[in-house]
Amino acid sequence: MNEENFRLSEKLVSASYVRQGVQARRGHEQLIRTLLEQGKCPEEGWSESTIELFLNELAVMDSNNFLGNCGVGEREGRVASDLVARRHYRLIHGIGRSGDIAAVQPKAAGSSLLNKITNSVVLDVLRFSGVRSVSSCFVVPMATGMSLTLCFLTLRHRRPLARYILWPRIDQKSCFKSMITAGFEPVVIENVLEGDELRTDLEAVEKKIEELGAENILCVHSTTSCFAPRVPDRLEELSVMCAKYNIPHIVNNAYGVQSSKCMHLIQQGARVGRIDAFIQSLDKNFMVPVGGAIIAGFDEDFIQEISKMYPGRASASPSLDVLITLLSLGASGYKKLLSERKELYTHLVQELKILADSHGERLLHTPHNPISLAMSLDALQANCDKAITQLGSMLFTRQVSGARVVPLGTEQTVSGHTFRGFMSHSDAYPYPYLNAASAIGITRKDVELSIKRLDKCLKALKKDTKGEKCESESSPSGPDDQTVP
Repeated sequence: MNEENFRLSEKLVSASYVRQGVQARRGHEQLIRTLLEQGKCPEEGWSESTIELFLNELAVMDSNNFLGNCGVGEREGRVASDLVARRHYRLIHGIGRSGDIAAVQPKAAGSSLLNKITNSVVLDVLRFSGVRSVSSCFVVPMATGMSLTLCFLTLRHRRPLARYILWPRIDQKSCFKSMITAGFEPVVIENVLEGDELRTDLEAVEKKIEELGAENILCVHSTTSCFAPRVPDRLEELSVMCAKYNIPHIVNNAYGVQSSKCMHLIQQGARVGRIDAFIQSLDKNFMVPVGGAIIAGFDEDFIQEISKMYPGRASASPSLDVLITLLSLGASGYKKLLSERKELYTHLVQELKILADSHGERLLHTPHNPISLAMSLDALQANCDKAITQLGSMLFTRQVSGARVVPLGTEQTVSGHTFRGFMSHSDAYPYPYLNAASAIGITRKDVELSIKRLDKCLKALKKDTKGEKCESESSPSGPDDQTVP
């Protein structure tokens, strides 16, 4: 209510009580005012009542919620189900206009403000998470793969003669298909084995640049967050190389915001060389439903160019989800989650190492990977060839989700390209292994239960293989989404 309505209320209720209500209301309004003034993630999280007040204030600014609205167009924000309307806080118009996802909609001042504030808050989070010099970003209602495709299509206009994308190999289908979908030819650069780790072959990248010609290369497409034993690409060296040959550099940072090491690599790469854009998933970094990503970079003009490449208006759901989440957590709450994730990574390392030793296996040494771990399965495979995939099936049926088992010699064709040793990021990685990750939101209970169940599965498999029952559970290693980060 406004001041006049509060004054009128004093005729009905004691003035002292109304003044208390006014003061309480001003507390909410002060938080909203600070958000609008600073455009930063609040240090302390907001209450649900403040968030809902803010969203309702935004919603009444949209034309579909005007009391006297009379719509005669084809897109008037009409919603048949009141349940659907409430689910979206009656912010129905989406974001952007037909020619620009970042543009303000005349019919939807509230939704447009939501979009601007979300992008500003997310930019603040990227900065305090480690990429201090990032200049611009926007939330796009597509997952990481399609967001990468949008970046590649934008670069096409800048480099019309280019047909190749140099891609240090990572066995994840969507990032490979993102290049194919954009109409380019991926040039797969095999990784080099250093100890247990798979690392970027910088010599091979530079050799391909010289062989194909820099003008024929759209960009280098590198990766930070990945499954061990692959580790983040050598971003600093790749960035320097891209600057040297004047080749754009796009970074797949799918779940790297939660890792200070991944974010540091991006910051350093931009400082010493060239990074044009880096893309991260909303669900993997902020624990919201699947369907959104953040495209960010250091050249505001280029990031705006990407946003203008998006055709049509866009769903506001991913923006709404991440804004609600960050306002609820606050900067302190999000930083606490990052700290807990890092602590539990150390705990997972210790527990997985003890387990591996007890079963004659070993925790692979991958110190450059800050999120994912790998445990060898040599001894298990020695007992029975099918035991590796059987372990994956057993874990999944016992509700251990996200763990991947990677046998030797798997082949898979993705969009016409055959990968040998698929899932292991290498034609011939020497060990079969199991993956586990300490990602944001993981709990100590998750670690302890998964270790306990893994131990039981390994013991059961050893017993079965001795009794020649190796085929008792012979289904694949898990559903498709377990093979994709």
